[in-house]
Amino acid sequence: MGKRAALSGFFGSVIEFYDFTLYGTAAALWFGALFFPASSPTIGTLTALATFGVAYIARPAGAILFGHFGDKVGRKRVLQATIVLMGGSSALIGTLPTYEMVGIAAPALLVLCRLAQGLSAGGEQIGASLLTMEHSSDKKRTLYTSWTPNGSVVGAALAAAVFIPITALPEEAQLSWGWRIPFLLSVITVAFVWVLRRGVAESPVFEGQDSEEKHPEKAPLAVVIREHPRALFTVFICAFIHMAAPLVSVFSLVVAAQFSDIGEAEMLTAITLSGVVSLFAVPIWAVASNHIGQKRLWVAGSLLCAGGAIVLLGTISYGSAALVILVTVLFKAVVFSCPLALSPVFYARQFPPQVRYTGVGLAQQSSYVILGFIPAICTALLGSGPLGWLPPAIFMCCMFVVAAIGGAWSRDFEQKDHVAPT
Repeated sequence: MGKRAALSGFFGSVIEFYDFTLYGTAAALWFGALFFPASSPTIGTLTALATFGVAYIARPAGAILFGHFGDKVGRKRVLQATIVLMGGSSALIGTLPTYEMVGIAAPALLVLCRLAQGLSAGGEQIGASLLTMEHSSDKKRTLYTSWTPNGSVVGAALAAAVFIPITALPEEAQLSWGWRIPFLLSVITVAFVWVLRRGVAESPVFEGQDSEEKHPEKAPLAVVIREHPRALFTVFICAFIHMAAPLVSVFSLVVAAQFSDIGEAEMLTAITLSGVVSLFAVPIWAVASNHIGQKRLWVAGSLLCAGGAIVLLGTISYGSAALVILVTVLFKAVVFSCPLALSPVFYARQFPPQVRYTGVGLAQQSSYVILGFIPAICTALLGSGPLGWLPPAIFMCCMFVVAAIGGAWSRDFEQKDHVAPT
């Protein structure tokens, strides 16, 4: 059952981040003109990127809501609901009228759909990781759970890939109907994952196989805040490492447009290739952690991301298309894949099983509030001149150093988890 749970988590994460990243890519390319045309092109893009971050404000609320029910009634039923909410919200975005059609109602509806995406994302990947973890044996736990965050990288790559042919269309076609197609495709993908999840058994934690875990906490949120503040803070700052995802998938497009002659298609190709390479890099790092140690790898991977952020943005500003593709793949698919592969088990081990869904969800998704505004923050930090890319690069470097410090400060929760045989 561990393998089936891992497969379900992988595809669920692919769909979640496909839907979630579609918005960021479309915001960087078109939403400024479609939904915020009253402002200048630069301000319109910045506003569109800010609405990208709105979903991240909703993610902690989603983590609390779905985490509560996930710790009370089980992981499986909650995950069925989150995937439907995510896909439905994305499909609705694909049908929205633009500002030219209905005026101010257009961006308002866009923000509502984005908030719904955030609620779903707050409970989706964490629940999928925990369901996989609690179905897996100790030796294969990190490997199996690594496929859930691996799905997020693949989903982001698919979101970039699906826009490549759209950018080849005439501009009028892109702005009228082309941008809608990727969002509408969510209906098909969500139906596939929903059927797949129906065949996964509930976590052993909720099957009464361990007397200590038969009775879930009545108020998981209160227990987490009262008894596990260190774990909350540790996961909160460790989750800064995930800022690498919007740095590459969204902000790199902004840097390329302002500081280089590299086209949208080349950057989208780089993002897509990074997802392909991650399919192999993430499980390799997961297996390596059993021999090297999770904490040691986490700190090393986070520090490499810190240096890699400066190299990445500098290369996009000055390098050729081929070099940009190479550096993007190395940063996103190789370096970032190291802490990404470890994150599900690394975070979960900070909390006991009875409040794990709520604890990991609250900490990680609260951190994601900052993450959601990374494209907007970095865009605002851009300076003028040939070194205008340096301020956001230094900012991102500092965020990744903080994630490394969090990993060094972390400690496992001293409790034997119930796990099922492979």
